[in-house]
Amino acid sequence: MKITIEVDCTPEEARSFLGLPDVSAANSVYVENITKAMKGVSNPAQMAEYAQALAPMGQVGLKLFQSFVEGGMKAASGGGTKKASD
Repeated sequence: MKITIEVDCTPEEARSFLGLPDVSAANSVYVENITKAMKGVSNPAQMAEYAQALAPMGQVGLKLFQSFVEGGMKAASGGGTKKASD
């Protein structure tokens, strides 16, 4: 016997139904702090310092964030768009 139940609800409704807290206010503060920290950043080392202070995932999250930032900076400077030579 197989029983299938499909629930159609928004994420907010699901959180409320499961008794999970509404973290939208905390998320807004986190995003605001990240945005403020990123203003005026001129190099990856400075970005890593800010990320370490703000990132909740610790060292693993910092390494992931660092590789993301370095990749973005390479792409922005044209380093990520190398073409194969014939």
